[in-house]
Amino acid sequence: MAPMEQEPKEKAEQALQAATEFAQIFYEYLDKKRNAVRNLYMDTATLLWNGNAISNKDAILKFLEDLPTSEHTLTTLDSQPLVEPVIDGQTSIMVTVFGKACYQDTKAKGFFQTFILTSQGNVWKIVSDTYRFLEA
Repeated sequence: MAPMEQEPKEKAEQALQAATEFAQIFYEYLDKKRNAVRNLYMDTATLLWNGNAISNKDAILKFLEDLPTSEHTLTTLDSQPLVEPVIDGQTSIMVTVFGKACYQDTKAKGFFQTFILTSQGNVWKIVSDTYRFLEA
């Protein structure tokens, strides 16, 4: 992990690279290997799914596993390094994703998802996850 003294441009580039790699893994797991999503959340993570709050990794995994099969297509991804570390002095970033989600037997809908990620060793973990369908 790069030191906190990096220049802002370097931090932004690191955040974008991490966010891109993370999103690729997250949505592959969510759509094809949902039980593997467990490895991406911190034990104390929170998920806010269309206004419904779920706390802790086990409850989040159960909620996600109960969803119908899905296919996500990303349209836009953005990331920002967080100025002040969010979790115990760890490097943290905010990732924002827009795209389309199609759940089994439903028409594709737009969605918006925001993650707060923190570096745990050499692995990014989800601290907070907010998912919302975009309704017309």
